[in-house]
Amino acid sequence: MGVRERQAAVREMRGQIWSPGRPSKAGREDRVRFWEAIARGMSSEDAAGEAGVSQAVGSRWFRQAGGMPPISLGPVSGRYLSFAEREEIAILHAQRVGVRAIARHLGRAPSTISRELRRNASTRTYRLAYRASTAQWHAERRASRPKVAKLARNDQLREYVQDRLAGAITRPDGELVAGPEVRWIGRRHGRRQDRRWARSWSPEQIANRLWIDFPHDESMRISHEAIYQTLYVQGRGALRRELVACLRTGRALRVPRARTRDRGKKFVTPEIMISERPAEAADRAVPGHWEGDLILGLGSSAIGTLVERTTRFTMLLHLPRMRGHGEVPSVKNGPALAGHGAEAVRDAIAASITTLPEQLRHSLTWDQGAEMAQHAQLRIDTGLAIYFCDPHSPWQRATNENTNGLLRQYFPKGTDLSKHPRGDLDAVAAALNGRPRKTLGWKTPAEVLNEQLLSIQRGGVATTP
Repeated sequence: MGVRERQAAVREMRGQIWSPGRPSKAGREDRVRFWEAIARGMSSEDAAGEAGVSQAVGSRWFRQAGGMPPISLGPVSGRYLSFAEREEIAILHAQRVGVRAIARHLGRAPSTISRELRRNASTRTYRLAYRASTAQWHAERRASRPKVAKLARNDQLREYVQDRLAGAITRPDGELVAGPEVRWIGRRHGRRQDRRWARSWSPEQIANRLWIDFPHDESMRISHEAIYQTLYVQGRGALRRELVACLRTGRALRVPRARTRDRGKKFVTPEIMISERPAEAADRAVPGHWEGDLILGLGSSAIGTLVERTTRFTMLLHLPRMRGHGEVPSVKNGPALAGHGAEAVRDAIAASITTLPEQLRHSLTWDQGAEMAQHAQLRIDTGLAIYFCDPHSPWQRATNENTNGLLRQYFPKGTDLSKHPRGDLDAVAAALNGRPRKTLGWKTPAEVLNEQLLSIQRGGVATTP
């Protein structure tokens, strides 16, 4: 065969056997294991390790799919050849075993084996060499049947959804307001940064409003879940991915529910929740039950506050910044150089609370902040029973919240709290403890606490004022 004949044969072969690219080393089983791990709440990196692929591959799978599994996690029907069967076919075919003999060995029809060898062979070198991994890749690629999104085929519905989601806002006179110019970077908006201004209806609002605006047009119907999927899953071809910036959360990727369930503080268990706090603390019948919190200032500076529920006596915790703050790049999982890490707060509470007699050290109630991760050691050091409020429930520490409001007169928001030495904090605490309180019969917290201390010294039982 001459050169021209060989070139013509290659061109003809190229027209018949087209190669879509290099097969992926990860199969469907690997992807299923990855997304099952994601569904259990694992991170992309940990899920990649469980699936047997690199962390970079796992992160890419998660981001390309928008955080949503692009494949069914159910088992493949036995109607189709499995990867194990394809490996058997590859071995027997390399040994020059006939098609019918391979079919009898696998319990399949001869036509199934013949079609498999013809359709799923390796084509990158234009040879019909059969490899199990390449054949599995061809079969999975051919089996995908991407469904056209409803928003992609209904122009009127797509325009309605896009206008309610990302349409510009207007002044009462109808003039458009562009808002800040924000560039889409493919990630969630940063903290304390401008966000895109839009009408920003939620997908649920859009889906339900369609029934009111188009009561008789059944084509103008879509579920809020379909809108979310069109936004998060790449390749749907209906809504641009950057429109997720118009959602209230602004998330660029969808977060699996299992991750949100496990997002709570690991050190908070049911037996130390505020519901388990003794009744004497709730009705203020016995002194010695405290509430605590941090007030934050500029540059992540902080001051700790402790307030006794019965007497309203206040103690302030000095939390100076650690050496190296603002001088070296932050280290992941390194010490909290801002000064209000778990160990610093633990030591500050222990140093202050142990100056009181044991009868005034019954319990401490705090919110679920990471600064209390050392609560178990704090209980050992001080004898305080530690309890935690429910999430987003500051009213459960009403005494402490009220005191924090009073302290803002001395330590306003947005100011650097690290500039105040311990002496200044003691002076402010003394000022608060010297103010008469209506709830104490116009006595001061210092006077009421002194009465409690005298009662303890006389060997009596401390009573409420």
